[in-house]
Amino acid sequence: MSFESGKNMASIGALLLVIGSFVPFLSLVGIILLLLGLRDLGEYYNDNSIFQNGLYGFIFGFIGIVASAVILISVFLSGFAFGAGVLGLAGIFLALFVAFIFNILMAVYFRRSFDSLADKSGQGMFKTAGLLLFIGAILTIIIVGLFLIFIAWILATVAFFQMTSATAPQPSIPPPPPPQT
Repeated sequence: MSFESGKNMASIGALLLVIGSFVPFLSLVGIILLLLGLRDLGEYYNDNSIFQNGLYGFIFGFIGIVASAVILISVFLSGFAFGAGVLGLAGIFLALFVAFIFNILMAVYFRRSFDSLADKSGQGMFKTAGLLLFIGAILTIIIVGLFLIFIAWILATVAFFQMTSATAPQPSIPPPPPPQT
């Protein structure tokens, strides 16, 4: 795979994640394109951690969504059906706590992926996006974090679009030995 295809897929994927904040179906397409782009960029830069950490971030995010949904569904089917208001509220808080923990884990791994990508590509905006994503995940407990996560994905999108292949790693050639006298 080439640099351009990886860059384009990751750029469009990150853009769809931003738009997906308002149209959830686009987030699914966006995350798939982002992961494919990270895979190609990881191959281009010869750094598998770019893709691996992005994949782990996706897996933790997916587990968090599924686990929270299962808890909420079980609460609504059992707790509220029998008038157990306190247990129902406890179940809702448990679902939010599970989502919170897995959101932080997701952010940690995407941050690692973005940090590796920043080191390899020379595009420092990836480090800023990763940091904002992590801080936003922590601050989701007071809602302001959702805004920071939104800004982080916008910065990641801009960083992907600004990448150039000129920042590609050059093979290191050792200097010639000094002449012998």
